Amino acid sequence: MRFSTLTSAAALFELSIAGYVLEDDYMTDFYGSFDFFTGADPTEGFVQFVDEATAKQTNLINSSITTGASWGVDIQNQTPDGRPSMRIESKKTYDSGLIVLDVAHMPFGCGTWPAFWTIGPDWPKNGEIDILEGVNEQTNNGMTLHTGPGCQIGKDTTQFAGELTTGNCDIAAEGQGVNVGCSIKEPSTESYGAGLNSIGGGVYATQWTSEAISIYYFPRGSIPEDVLGDSPDPSGWGKPAAKFEGGCDITETFKQQKIIFDTTFCGQWAGSSSVWDSGTCGKKAATCEEWVQNNPEAFTEAYWTVNALKVYQDNGDASSPVASSVPEQSIEASASIPIPSSNDNLPTEAPAVSSGLTLPTDLPAEPTSLIIPSVSGIFAPIPTSEVASAVPSAAPTSLPNAAPLPTGGGGMAGFQWPVGGGAGAGAGPSDDPVSTTTSAAEAPESTNVDVPAQSSTGAAASSLSIVQKAPQPSDAPLASEAPAPAPTDAPPVVTNTVEAVRTVYETVYATVTVGADPTPAPAPARMARQIRQYRQRLTKHHAKH
Repeated sequence: MRFSTLTSAAALFELSIAGYVLEDDYMTDFYGSFDFFTGADPTEGFVQFVDEATAKQTNLINSSITTGASWGVDIQNQTPDGRPSMRIESKKTYDSGLIVLDVAHMPFGCGTWPAFWTIGPDWPKNGEIDILEGVNEQTNNGMTLHTGPGCQIGKDTTQFAGELTTGNCDIAAEGQGVNVGCSIKEPSTESYGAGLNSIGGGVYATQWTSEAISIYYFPRGSIPEDVLGDSPDPSGWGKPAAKFEGGCDITETFKQQKIIFDTTFCGQWAGSSSVWDSGTCGKKAATCEEWVQNNPEAFTEAYWTVNALKVYQDNGDASSPVASSVPEQSIEASASIPIPSSNDNLPTEAPAVSSGLTLPTDLPAEPTSLIIPSVSGIFAPIPTSEVASAVPSAAPTSLPNAAPLPTGGGGMAGFQWPVGGGAGAGAGPSDDPVSTTTSAAEAPESTNVDVPAQSSTGAAASSLSIVQKAPQPSDAPLASEAPAPAPTDAPPVVTNTVEAVRTVYETVYATVTVGADPTPAPAPARMARQIRQYRQRLTKHHAKH
């Protein structure tokens, strides 16, 4: 029986357990998909929300950007009645789904209160999900639910990577500040504001089911390939930054949610005296409103640049995972997320304790360097030296320069956007200037295979450090999967053969006793023995056929 590489891979290891399909791509008509809110700010912000025509006329909307969407606030005028800004609300509502945002830049600075969130029609009864939100010079994103009575985070806080700040989602919960809700703090200082902008942004993905609301954050350069693809699979994304479950009827609480972007100023949170005076902003002006009114040039960083916004729905075809025939391996070496400083300007109503995040490793005990090649009955192309060219090239060693600050002009213009779109212009999921491919130099050091270096095969040797998982069938095997070079008297390998013998590698682990002093055979001897074994088995296989 013959199997294609794709079929054999699916038989060995089925990865997908989520049947998500695209429902709405907001970038096809971004502003047309939203209503412009022009009423008084419900959070009592020092702001004037303008309609679409005014936003375009005053250049709050960046009309020069050709890919994605970018908009800001007034940076030209003193504003005694509040600073002009935008609040946009999706015309469509949702009761579940996977909401994925690729954001390249977000508003930041003293007096600002930006947010990307969802809300139901009867607040707080129908709930609110704050996905990306903060105030002033905050360093870490806060993910929060706001509800009526009877909703809180379950006791198992090991299911998410973030720091639990408050556990009761009820806006009037006893022992919490008014409208604080249940909140989880993202561990990374590159998840919000200046830190997020400095790395070119990232992706926030919110998985909302009847069982839980999970929020994932991926910084630029660490975004899963499928997260904005045709069929994203959250089961392969690791532990979410926040997971709200266990003490809330999500289906009954969160209904008909609109997606919202807004930038307001001061108000109930950013402008409260305890928050304004707790950080460096209080040294700039006596009150938040005074600062926002008299310093338009301070808000050149108060703009959004969005590369992508998509909503997916589960099509009901989710499959169950099948046990892999490949030995379990560590998926990633242990790594720590930067720990924020003790003064991260979080609101005093919801204090948070700084902590670092260490990813689980589940490393096997003392893996050996022995790899035993064996011949199986699965047919696939034989690895050749051509795979050395498939090793990813090195990613850029530095991030692109920060966007030039918008410069002012006459009239009532909010932004004088740079020609070509300014920060994030033209940047999308497929053409972002920051490479998301891990190069050999950037990849974590291998923890499960230690192959002797071969100076005579430079390309192959340089790629060995990126081996992290047990070999799996693929159309383009890694260079490290290819058999060792055969002696010159061996039969030539035909590289354009449609079908040939598939070589499957099995990683063998052994526990090394502390203090033991084994004397392994010299590397050339081991290599020669493996070559002989491989040739013998290959010869026997050809003899049978």
